Amino acid sequence: MFPAGLTIRAAEPEDSAAIGRVHVDAWRSAYAGLIPDEVLVGMSQRNQAVQWARILARPRPRDAVFVGVDESDGLVGFGNCGPVRSQGTPGEGEVYTLYVDPDHQGAGIGSALLKVLLETLADAGMPSAIVWVLTLNPSRYFYEAMGGQRFAERDERLWGTILRETGYVWTQIELPWR
Repeated sequence: MFPAGLTIRAAEPEDSAAIGRVHVDAWRSAYAGLIPDEVLVGMSQRNQAVQWARILARPRPRDAVFVGVDESDGLVGFGNCGPVRSQGTPGEGEVYTLYVDPDHQGAGIGSALLKVLLETLADAGMPSAIVWVLTLNPSRYFYEAMGGQRFAERDERLWGTILRETGYVWTQIELPWR
């Protein structure tokens, strides 16, 4: 089910530093030229680690955070999910984040994490899910390849700029990989 040597497991507070590293590295790789440079330059692994430590110390009901751990390289990806945050969207659940270390992208880690996130939502009584992705991010087609259907675009005001996002939905999470 997973790439050789990869384990997907629930995140633990001790993972926060590694999650912070992956978060910053993935953002700087994926979003260069898409979001303001000062945002990417201003990110720090320490600040992200602190934020993730808070999230992991006090999880919200029905939220889940998972990490992908490679037996040789340690934590190489993470994602989290929970109830949908945007009213008027077609999903009960939402994939909030999904990031893979740039040096490990294309190895099936993102697919493995997304499958676990979707399974978790379905098992928690949220049989449909959405994810919002920057429209200019070429990695957004990953969600189409994973069965997500484009359902909407929206403008989101972040960091003093307007960013276009595309929403993908799984109207009925089907788990053929189980």
